[in-house]
Amino acid sequence: MLCGLFRQATGFEPIAVLPIGQQGSSRRYWRLQSADGCSLVGCVGTDRKENDAFVYLSGLLHGAGINVPEVLAVSDSRMEYLQSDLGSQSLYDIIAAQGSDALEVDRLADACMAQLAKAHYLLLDKVDFSRCFPRAAMDVRSVMWDLNYFKYCFLKTVGIQFDEELLQNDFETLASMIEDECHGVLMLRDFQSRNIMVQNSVPWIIDFQGARRGPAAYDVASFAWQARAGFSAASRRSIMESYIRHAANYEAFDERYFRRSYPLCVLVRLLQVLGAYGFRGLVERKSKFITPIPQAVAMLKDLLRDYKPANIPYLSGLLEEFVRLPQLQPLEQRNHLVVEISSFSYKKGVPLDNSGNGGGFVFDCRAVHNPGRYDRYKHLTGLDAEVIEFLEENGEITDFLNNVYSLVDHAVERYMQRGFTHLCAHFGCTGGRHRSVYSAQHLAEHLSGKYGVEVRLTHREQGITQIFEQQ
Repeated sequence: MLCGLFRQATGFEPIAVLPIGQQGSSRRYWRLQSADGCSLVGCVGTDRKENDAFVYLSGLLHGAGINVPEVLAVSDSRMEYLQSDLGSQSLYDIIAAQGSDALEVDRLADACMAQLAKAHYLLLDKVDFSRCFPRAAMDVRSVMWDLNYFKYCFLKTVGIQFDEELLQNDFETLASMIEDECHGVLMLRDFQSRNIMVQNSVPWIIDFQGARRGPAAYDVASFAWQARAGFSAASRRSIMESYIRHAANYEAFDERYFRRSYPLCVLVRLLQVLGAYGFRGLVERKSKFITPIPQAVAMLKDLLRDYKPANIPYLSGLLEEFVRLPQLQPLEQRNHLVVEISSFSYKKGVPLDNSGNGGGFVFDCRAVHNPGRYDRYKHLTGLDAEVIEFLEENGEITDFLNNVYSLVDHAVERYMQRGFTHLCAHFGCTGGRHRSVYSAQHLAEHLSGKYGVEVRLTHREQGITQIFEQQ
């Protein structure tokens, strides 16, 4: 189908059809090239309404002189289309090569803010929001989708305990706060460096099929607070001020309203991004979505230093707690080996590696005699003296751990020799309460005492964390 569209649009036969790597999208892209050097990008979508939204918005934005790809041909089914080829270099590629504080990155970021302000305010009276996908506006329902994404794909996947009803109450309050700030610009929604191509030193916006009516501040937050881009606090402020300077050229821009809504939009954006990283990384196990999680958490920690909305107290407290979890801290802050150890219940799944490195040990403690079968131990854990005495009585748990020590000690020694910074070991049993807790605790104490390495211990089902500092 794409080859037919290429012939229709150019009059030439494509001699090369090359797949273009996907990111977090289910859409598939190809680069089609003819012998005379003509090159177009073809898209095969999975939702006709999403394609229709992109085609409509592309025409609107391109017609207003905003740097977006031009759609040149659409199939009868509207499931495929061809657009202009803007090359292979994204703004993110330039950031990765030169650093987020490079002068060229500053120049391009300023140019992006100029384009964004133009998209927001030049088309205010021209957009038919009923043609947007999947919602016409960033209303309560739209925001709740993102917040529940964060709850189910990140909080629950990481194993963070929370009160479902109190969290839901604050989510609903937060969603209403965003809806109250929704005053009518065309919010592009995923405006970040991976979705901006750079051709001849000019930025082009390529991803806007999810655009809808919403607060302008959300797009600026998406760009400046992108975890992978790694902008410093100073750069984030500079980007925000750049947007304000360009937006001030339009009569509809309200600077006071923008500044008021900005931190709220940063919060919602970061939660949405963590939800996406949780789904793509921790659920689908795609490592490129796991590695930026600590950076996103660090940015959320930065935000919470200055922004503490009083009307969502439970959510605020929960976020303050989880941004300090040892397993979510950026790896680049470590210049020594850190061993992460946890206990868990197999009923709730094996803990996922948040470092992006993969590997590590998972030890099944279920072959060891279970104290949880006896009423007098059911309410206790592997940290209680009665359970410890039961487990150690016949030496079974001691033999088990000696085998564990042999394996893990060898790995720790080799990791230290090779300068590695991360190793994980998980212990599972039926309820994650007795045998696994005992084993994880003892391995942590063993490694700390023998090697003096930093150990970060989590008893997941009890919500207990403990750090053994490097000695």
